[in-house]
Amino acid sequence: MKILIALTLFFIVNFSFAQSPELIKLADYMTGSYSSEAQHKADTANYFDIRLQIIRIWNNRSDGYWFYVEQAVAESLDKPYRQRVYHLTEPAKGIFSSEVFTMNQPLRFANQSELLEKTLSPDSLIEREGCAVILTQINKKKFSGSTEGKKCPSDRTGASYATSEVTILQTELHSWDRGYNKKDEQVWGATLGGYIFIKKK
Repeated sequence: MKILIALTLFFIVNFSFAQSPELIKLADYMTGSYSSEAQHKADTANYFDIRLQIIRIWNNRSDGYWFYVEQAVAESLDKPYRQRVYHLTEPAKGIFSSEVFTMNQPLRFANQSELLEKTLSPDSLIEREGCAVILTQINKKKFSGSTEGKKCPSDRTGASYATSEVTILQTELHSWDRGYNKKDEQVWGATLGGYIFIKKK
């Protein structure tokens, strides 16, 4: 009887953490090394050559997918200007949430996702509340979404809040991050459209 109960609990727990094929696909699409070099060469006045790394961490966890995310200008890869941890889940069928976290002294983890994975745990991260990107699947090979309204706070360059629009394909990631002041005037971010990152590996 005890064995039967144990097996039942095992299947209940594992079923509750079951990941849909769509979530698995989205996580696979996100993972990789990206570059906006092509976009930069086509329009040097409006887009920088940015390198983006999205690396899976804590693979043994069953509460969704965790990623270490790093963005740096191509000429300064050792000094990334943005370092985050993303937590990707499917809170409702067909609805995907990418929560955003920061960490203390992030530069110590620059180009060292293994160190972050060994040193930190999810409960040591700082959630950027209101900044989660909510995505849906547009077709078999495309996911798209954004932050919600004015919920994501930002104090960069006089901003009051930030927005992020994201489209994820198998070999591309489009990201348009913008900051707005209290008058809803854009104060930072690309003005003509989002960055187009091409997956290199």
